[in-house]
Amino acid sequence: MQKVAIVTDSLSCLTRELVEQYRIGIVPLNVHFEGKVYKDWVDITPSEAYELFLKNPDAFGTSAPSPDDYLEGFREASKRASNILCVTVSGKLSTTCDVAQLAAKEYAEKELHGVNIEVLDSNTTTAAEGFVALAAARAAEEGQDLAETARAAVEMRDKVGVLILLDTIRHVYRSGRIPKVASQAGAILNIRPMLTVHGAVQFVGVARSRKSGIDRILKTMRNKVGSKPVHVAVMHAYAPEDAESLRDRVSSEFNCAELWLTEFSPIMGYVCGTGTVGLAFCPED
Repeated sequence: MQKVAIVTDSLSCLTRELVEQYRIGIVPLNVHFEGKVYKDWVDITPSEAYELFLKNPDAFGTSAPSPDDYLEGFREASKRASNILCVTVSGKLSTTCDVAQLAAKEYAEKELHGVNIEVLDSNTTTAAEGFVALAAARAAEEGQDLAETARAAVEMRDKVGVLILLDTIRHVYRSGRIPKVASQAGAILNIRPMLTVHGAVQFVGVARSRKSGIDRILKTMRNKVGSKPVHVAVMHAYAPEDAESLRDRVSSEFNCAELWLTEFSPIMGYVCGTGTVGLAFCPED
């Protein structure tokens, strides 16, 4: 039995293989479509969710997990360890972190006696959040205690980066950061925003073509990691061929200590739209 079990949310975009390998608990967010609610990762795959989104974007919505969802995740994790580290999406992007803390303090303390639960805000999202959870899970696998596991996660949080290239600006108004009319105008002009996440989502530029946008996010990552060995996750929203091509470029142009491909959670796709691709990365010291 490990000293620490790791729990994170489905926005972390971890592959099922990584989740199974490191026994990471995943708390699903919710996808709403035409009056039905689906659990991300549980009731619906990202590809299936994107197909619903494309069918009727206006009938598509999302919501954070409930305290009961987190409590169930903590129950399962408590079967593996008496200490739990819960890594969440940035609190500036979602109420998920607050919900996890509520579940840990108001619910789990009453039911899961003798189990210590620490909630850590990853300050990011997508596979960058996944790398924070992975750093914790790898530390836990080495037998480190809760404090050491949390320290490994914080160290990863401080150095992981993420770059995202949207294929359209049409849906970004859902983030609440730009008016709907502006996003529609940008879509007509074929503007492709490039984003990063440091607590909140930040615009880092625009591209007028997909090719130039991909070139720019690769150049930006190269400027940050240089020739160091780098851990990289290539992400996509319903664009597997583009993602495979991007993965091949990353493999050939960088010194990859780790490289995996994953789908964006449909929660991200709701704001970014299909065709989005991205990179989460962390250089080795």
